[in-house]
Amino acid sequence: MVAGVVALGSPPAYAADSPPNAIIVWDRNAETAIWEIARQQPQVQARSFAMVHGAVYDAVNAIAGRPYQPYLRAPRADGSESTQAAVATAAFHVLRSLFPAQRERLRTQYDESLATIPDSTSKRRGIAVGGQAAAAMIAARENDGAFGDQTWPVGTEPGQWRPTPPVPSTDGAWVAYLKPFMLARASMFRTAGPPALTGSRYARDFNEVKTVGSATSTVRTPDQTQAAIWWHDRHLAEWEIKRQLAVEQRLTPLQTSRMFAMVDLAEADATTACYNEKAAWNFWRPITAIRLAGTDGNPRTAEDPDWTPLLVTPPHPDYTSGHTCFTGASMSALAHFFGRDDISFSGYSNDSGTTRHFRSFSQALEEVTNARIWGGIHTRTADVEGAKIGKQVTAYMVKHYFKPRNH
Repeated sequence: MVAGVVALGSPPAYAADSPPNAIIVWDRNAETAIWEIARQQPQVQARSFAMVHGAVYDAVNAIAGRPYQPYLRAPRADGSESTQAAVATAAFHVLRSLFPAQRERLRTQYDESLATIPDSTSKRRGIAVGGQAAAAMIAARENDGAFGDQTWPVGTEPGQWRPTPPVPSTDGAWVAYLKPFMLARASMFRTAGPPALTGSRYARDFNEVKTVGSATSTVRTPDQTQAAIWWHDRHLAEWEIKRQLAVEQRLTPLQTSRMFAMVDLAEADATTACYNEKAAWNFWRPITAIRLAGTDGNPRTAEDPDWTPLLVTPPHPDYTSGHTCFTGASMSALAHFFGRDDISFSGYSNDSGTTRHFRSFSQALEEVTNARIWGGIHTRTADVEGAKIGKQVTAYMVKHYFKPRNH
């Protein structure tokens, strides 16, 4: 079986048969605040989700007796505290700090969550633990470089990035300088850079994306077109996949909090590392490269001033691919957490109106690597190197964070 479109219409109701645990409830609440209302783009979403689930994990792990290393700190707890109250409180306070304009709506969600928990000492203590975990996270991320005023330099020489049509703009350069959640520094996985413009590898990358990624491509299959659109949805399927796995693999609240924290913090740091690469190399996008190929000095490339990609090109440089960095981190983190690669899962996209099914984490990463080329917005080298960065971030996390404690 290969990944592909297997359903049209509504998202799968995989969670309808099982009541979700508090971490899943508040992950959905976070999605509403982060995306449905604030409309944060993926490179910004990553920081927000990491803050929420880093705090939730520290609260749940503390109540469980600290079987794993805390991310920031373990609030004092003896195990009698309400985990549900701690989760709601940790998530609520982090989200309220991130989105002050949503304070009233978030307070209503929080009050509704607490109302389902009987008044007791356990509830009050759970609230205290969650509040302490949230306060530690909020303090740790103060002045972390988020929403800085950096911009991408606009080049004029061959190979240098410049804003791309249809709406020339620049966005997200501050992510390259964001304080990582786990990495010692954002540049620690620096690559050798994009291929030389005059070389054969550049020509292969160029001609592949020019042929298969064009809006009018005659070689891209219908399924490849759907995959490109599915992976480009700003409402990321990774959120649904994460929740789906927690339900279908019957994870406990502690397991769920640890899995969500590992995935989300790895995604956030991989995104920062990727954007640091973008800043270091400032490499032009396929639409620019193809329209200006007459300037690249490579006899194996041909200019097409009217070439347009299937997807709208994001407003930042090509190298490395943010999505493959992000998915490389998430899929390798999931494979590590579950101790295996061959777990099946699926995800729905509103943009494509389809559900795609995967038989393994590595298969999903392989597909997104190709999908960004099929969409005409990245070169293969940018995708492959991005996926490597994501995996390297996970490997660093596994070595330094979330490890079982020795008793």
